[in-house]
Amino acid sequence: MKYITGFSRIFVGLLFIFSGFVKLNDPIGFSYKLEEYFGEGVLNLEFLVPFALPLAIFIVIYELILGVMLLIGYAPKFTKWSLLLMILFFTFLTFYSAYFNKVTDCGCFGDAIPLTPWQSFSKDVILLILILILFFNEKYLKPIFAKASLKWIVFAITIGCFYFAYHVLMHLPAIDFRAYKVGTNIPEAISYPEDAQQAVYEYEWTFKEHGEEKIITTTGAYPEVAGEFINVETKVIDEGYTPPIHDFSLIRNGEDELENLMQEEKLLIIVAYNLSKTEHEGWMNLQPNLQKAKEQGFKIIGLTASGDEAILEFKDKFDLNFNFYFADETAIKTIVRASPGLVVIQKGNIIKKLHWNDADAL
Repeated sequence: MKYITGFSRIFVGLLFIFSGFVKLNDPIGFSYKLEEYFGEGVLNLEFLVPFALPLAIFIVIYELILGVMLLIGYAPKFTKWSLLLMILFFTFLTFYSAYFNKVTDCGCFGDAIPLTPWQSFSKDVILLILILILFFNEKYLKPIFAKASLKWIVFAITIGCFYFAYHVLMHLPAIDFRAYKVGTNIPEAISYPEDAQQAVYEYEWTFKEHGEEKIITTTGAYPEVAGEFINVETKVIDEGYTPPIHDFSLIRNGEDELENLMQEEKLLIIVAYNLSKTEHEGWMNLQPNLQKAKEQGFKIIGLTASGDEAILEFKDKFDLNFNFYFADETAIKTIVRASPGLVVIQKGNIIKKLHWNDADAL
């Protein structure tokens, strides 16, 4: 049992540190995931949505610190109870999400390792078993350093976590795990290879024949049945190949101009998923840099999910003389974790992404 507990300690500790770090690297992304859980269709805790970001920062730092405390053997009683309560909560959450198909990706490892709901639940069940082993074998959770130094190690790492969180919020994630990372060629990322696996669907057709309902299952073709058609239900058997970028568009006046804009030699996109929530200080900070970019031959466009009326008011307020294009809000949030954020594209290749705080580096 001593060796089993030792293995559990190392495995759980490292996993909590890794999971906490990849989410701490992108706390805004994790806050978006929390907003999904707080939404009306999931936990119906909409009053928590405005607090999603501070909650996200607290949760990921707490998760990472718990992993550290477990490894070094600091405050074992507090650590084991915290681990147990946290994993019980997340096991319930992932089961609820998977069983009712509420959130398609739990965000357990951020964008670094996407997991399906059932994969997330299975992972939490394994962790729960390992944490229960730790819980009932506290006597083996001995400190690995002098006891007097443990609290200072935890304190230093906590301060480091808060500094790192502040840095990525004021700039951009240190490591970009998303499909829109620098170096991505957008036309290639949205295309389907010739040998791409096609999606497979199953159709359950309901007919009424001789006064009784009859269900016939096919993979697409309309069944030849003499009875009266009632309805059809479609199930996805295999989603097939999904390109890394599958929901990106640049729509203006009802036309998607993505293909033409990807031919631009110097394209600068100013990204703000919602103009009512964007940071006005950022737009003020951008003004001199946008003027320089224009003088250097950049084609400048805006990208938002806001409506035409909001765009007109915003352009007038900040005296903006470039056009805004429309895209899905979720896709825009994925492109760059800043509002406003800057994306430089050359012939379809993303060559630079910047937070508005770093606009001088454009």
